[in-house]
Amino acid sequence: MSEIKFGTDGWRGVIAKDFTFANTAIVTQAIACYIKSQGLHDRQVIVGFDQRFIGHLFAERAAEVLVGNGIHVLLCDSPAPTPAVAAMIRAHRLAGAVMVTASHNPPEYNGIKFIPDYAGPATPPITDAITRSVREIEAGEQKILVTPYARAVRAKAVEPISPRERYGEMLKQVVDIDSIRSAGLKVVLDLMHGAGIGYLKPILEEIGVEVIASLHDRPDPLFGGGLPEPSAERLADLAQLTHARGAHAGLALDGDADRFGIIDASGAYVTPNEVFALLTDSLLKRKQGLKKVARTVATTHRIDRIAAAHGVPVVETPVGFKYIGQEILAGAGIGGEESGGLSVAEHLPEKDGLLVGLLVLELIATSGTSLRQLLTELAAEHGGVANQRVDLRVSEEQKGLVLQVMQDWTAKRVGTWEVAEKKLIDGVKLCFTSGAWALVRASGTEPMLRIYLEAKDEAELAGLKRAMLESLGLSL
Repeated sequence: MSEIKFGTDGWRGVIAKDFTFANTAIVTQAIACYIKSQGLHDRQVIVGFDQRFIGHLFAERAAEVLVGNGIHVLLCDSPAPTPAVAAMIRAHRLAGAVMVTASHNPPEYNGIKFIPDYAGPATPPITDAITRSVREIEAGEQKILVTPYARAVRAKAVEPISPRERYGEMLKQVVDIDSIRSAGLKVVLDLMHGAGIGYLKPILEEIGVEVIASLHDRPDPLFGGGLPEPSAERLADLAQLTHARGAHAGLALDGDADRFGIIDASGAYVTPNEVFALLTDSLLKRKQGLKKVARTVATTHRIDRIAAAHGVPVVETPVGFKYIGQEILAGAGIGGEESGGLSVAEHLPEKDGLLVGLLVLELIATSGTSLRQLLTELAAEHGGVANQRVDLRVSEEQKGLVLQVMQDWTAKRVGTWEVAEKKLIDGVKLCFTSGAWALVRASGTEPMLRIYLEAKDEAELAGLKRAMLESLGLSL
């Protein structure tokens, strides 16, 4: 078995190999230790799970350990989105949440996210504390305390909860329901066999949106044989159907519904960078006095140009929504990342794919036009942009060499691009005088390098990619 450790968004492992009932108990005991260390054990904890294989049984195992530690549990009565579970922390003033999910990872994986009492992703100091407890438990220095599930239920120490209604009401408080209802919008959904089933469609219908088709809307722990990830490649059917049926938009969610995928009425995929830019522009135009906008180091700088036009600063964070969530808690009006995570201050410091879908529909309703037209107008106002992420499988040795080259980088040029600044926020980022930039990061779990690139148009992007690969001695 691999070592239990928390990554950018929780602990994950292959079911029956790494993600086992025994390891679930270890991780939950470590979480219970953290909760008790914060003096929050007198509050309830919610335990949720998504559509993955026997997720409900792993959730019950987590509940047994929490109750064994004297912590009262609210257990979701069916699969639920991560943001819906997080919302219950706010709604019921809970100590936190244990969410059994591996998000958009392959179906053979499952995992655990711990969401603390502020209802956003756990920060590194919190996951570090949990990891230290994991090591103590593994070493026999800390016992796992368990109350058998049947006994916990009889004692009413585990109670069922359905987050949908309360969560739906919270979402409706964030968006302009009247505008959406009066616009007569039609949408096509792709729920990717995930936790958005039973949540997104009813919420849309309650606010007057017609769902004319819904793809992959039956639970399937194998996710139809693919990744539950709303990428352009995975949403080809949604794109075709959205255009063919004359829908205003196509909305997709990942496995635990915290990430989004958006299709324009024309059938074109709208990237997370583009969605973030559109929603940032809309928010800054509608609301005065916003303190700041937050984005990760790998996210488009178009956000910076939009914010600058409104006199609002942008905070650049390391990759991972946990950092964005902290900035939202600290006053950012909106925060997002290129991988499909986004939220706003009025909601939660947790990424929420359903929220984004509603905000996109609000934008279409209030503007009276398509997303593609809004992007054209945005480019005219703030300039064009093209971006790409290149994933390269390399040996561990080569990965280390490339990272060392980037760390030691002193050259003033990459090809014809003049370096204006080198940043070490997360990986190594070179910003060029032209406004283009390149970021090189290593995967923490795979022998892989990720190169993020942005330029003013596709031609410059292609040239910059060639120059960066040549400078690093890499090839596709």
